[in-house]
Amino acid sequence: MTQTVSIGLVPRPHDFKYARIADMGRPVHEGDYFSIRHPKMNCAKRAKIFAPFAALRGFDFEILCKDVRYEEKRELTVQKTAALNETLLYLQNAAANRHMVVEHPVTVTAEYYIPCSDVNHEAYRKKGSYIFITGIVQYVDAVAKTIRIDDTVITFEDLYGITLSSPQTG
Repeated sequence: MTQTVSIGLVPRPHDFKYARIADMGRPVHEGDYFSIRHPKMNCAKRAKIFAPFAALRGFDFEILCKDVRYEEKRELTVQKTAALNETLLYLQNAAANRHMVVEHPVTVTAEYYIPCSDVNHEAYRKKGSYIFITGIVQYVDAVAKTIRIDDTVITFEDLYGITLSSPQTG
């Protein structure tokens, strides 16, 4: 009667090249120099050794991106639209020329909408998030319908609110 020997879950072929070594089993180190320098490690500690190595590069970042909560774009009320237009007109006059911006900078805090740019997220092109930015108004372009705060250009369509942080000079 022949006994079927396996390697893990797979049966070992009869002409297996390393059969003699596999039959020897694991080496036993009890009380020798090797066992003193390298004590047996439990499975939990062994798993910790390999934790820093990511099998899938960027996978952790992708999982974190899925935690971002996106929302529908908010509609502006008539009163909020009127107040926003009034503030934008003031800022357009305050940033009319480059010298005014340098001599009398106007600092604002703006809230604006950014659509979801993650192509692997279900909110892609459907929802987005609102972000606050605080900075100096560089220009307001009524034709292109954009405002530039520091290095960020925001369209009027995505703008939700602006509050002046520096005192108004008129």
